[in-house]
Amino acid sequence: MIPNITRGSRMGGLMVYLASTDADRTKNAHTDPHLVAGDAAIMAWYDDGVLDRDDALAIAKHLDRPRKMFGVSVQIKDLRWDAARKERVHVGYKDASVWHCSLSLRAEEGALTDQQWGDIANDFVDFMGFTEASGKARCRWAAVNHGTSENGNHHIHLAVSLVREDGTKASTHGDYKRAQQTCRELEVKYGLEQLSTVHATRGYDRAEKATAIRDEREMHRSSLARKVRASASASATEGEFVRRARDTGLLVRPRYAKNTTDVIVGYSVAERPTQGERPIWFGGGTLASDLKLGALREEWLDTPRLATDAAKEWNAAARNKRTVSRTGPENGTPPAEAWVEYTRNAAALADRLRTIPRDDHATWAKAAREVSGAFAAWSYRLEATPGPLAATAAELSRTAQLRNPRQHSKPVALPSIAGTAMLFMAASSKDKTAAQTALMVQLINTAFAVYEMHAQSGRSREAQRIRAVVEQQLAPFTATMPKAVLVGAEHRPATEAAVPPRAIDIARRGMVPIRPGSAVPTTPTPAKTYQPSRRDSGPALDR
Repeated sequence: MIPNITRGSRMGGLMVYLASTDADRTKNAHTDPHLVAGDAAIMAWYDDGVLDRDDALAIAKHLDRPRKMFGVSVQIKDLRWDAARKERVHVGYKDASVWHCSLSLRAEEGALTDQQWGDIANDFVDFMGFTEASGKARCRWAAVNHGTSENGNHHIHLAVSLVREDGTKASTHGDYKRAQQTCRELEVKYGLEQLSTVHATRGYDRAEKATAIRDEREMHRSSLARKVRASASASATEGEFVRRARDTGLLVRPRYAKNTTDVIVGYSVAERPTQGERPIWFGGGTLASDLKLGALREEWLDTPRLATDAAKEWNAAARNKRTVSRTGPENGTPPAEAWVEYTRNAAALADRLRTIPRDDHATWAKAAREVSGAFAAWSYRLEATPGPLAATAAELSRTAQLRNPRQHSKPVALPSIAGTAMLFMAASSKDKTAAQTALMVQLINTAFAVYEMHAQSGRSREAQRIRAVVEQQLAPFTATMPKAVLVGAEHRPATEAAVPPRAIDIARRGMVPIRPGSAVPTTPTPAKTYQPSRRDSGPALDR
């Protein structure tokens, strides 16, 4: 359940909006706005019939009575944007006595009954401290059921007067954080889908879903996110990322800093449209929070020369001209030894994750981002239409997206598998190989570590989603892979079966713990101590 809080001064205007059924006046047409809860006086006067304008004004008058009777208002700082200083500045105070919050479900959750919404609304205002349960005089409030929005979300709106019955003011300090915590508690109490307080992903609106169904294709943003994630994970520099993204068929354009053509602060991508159609552009941050340009740059090499080269590639992309460099790493072929090295690095990562605290969210997010990028790259190379590799990449990407990245410390050093995406992107054939099997086993081990981290942290929803995609989609796919994989200590390429039994058991059977208490099953082959990072050249491969 998702809360969204706003503040204002006009209770009448808010209630008229909540009762409106005029599609021309509102973004979301309300076909059946009706009360589901409110203070005792409100519920004694009104039933659950559809509200009209007169009802809305009468309810607003009731809610606003304490504020007018006592001549009290709740003031907050009025911050305005100062173009000259390029920041928000305090210019005074403004009335914000009206507290408005919508509570919405994800479209996939369906709808609740009025009784359920009424119970949730009563509990919500209790927990937020607006009723007698706080030990103070109550605030007047009302909850209106708006039904289903244009995005498919069933939701209600709560209107609360912040001037209590005795003329005192209700505190809203920390109300955003408290509303989130309250929603998590109510999700448990009412058996709703439990949203993570740590991770947050971008949703899809109803129009996107309807268009995808109509055209019998994947949703634009899903396809774009996977290609961008694969390109970013496979790249060591920003310029390489631009070229790789264009190689996947994406249209790419930069967002420049004001009055410049060489300072790039963001980007947008679009699928190349069919003849007669216009491209549909999406900013990197609307695809996924960890695909913003700033977040991507944290993983790439950065020097003045590389920044200049990247700007040239962005400008060429903006003008739809050929790439500036034609000799980048994306045009090379990795040596066979690279598969051996990255397979061992993946095994080392899976083993290292066993020691990472469950609350080190930044480190887990980084690991999930790299594994997701590897599956995304392999999906691009191997799957003509989204399949188990795409589904696994999408599921792991959820763990890579933190709700508030700045609240977490920097990730600790880990064995890097960033180069695995490069290997899959550079694969010369769509045929599955023994080397891919070996690497996949270790990637599944890492996914298993992410699964157990969620399970042990009490995030059952996230854990079950990962388990389901591995057991139901990835495990059957793994069963079709070649058997050969083991490579000796001398780095001799192998041609016959030798997948470590415990690892292949997980790959074939899904998320079944091999050893009680183990986050990841042990790997028989010793891992190298070498820990490549994004800033390394990669094993036996000159970037």
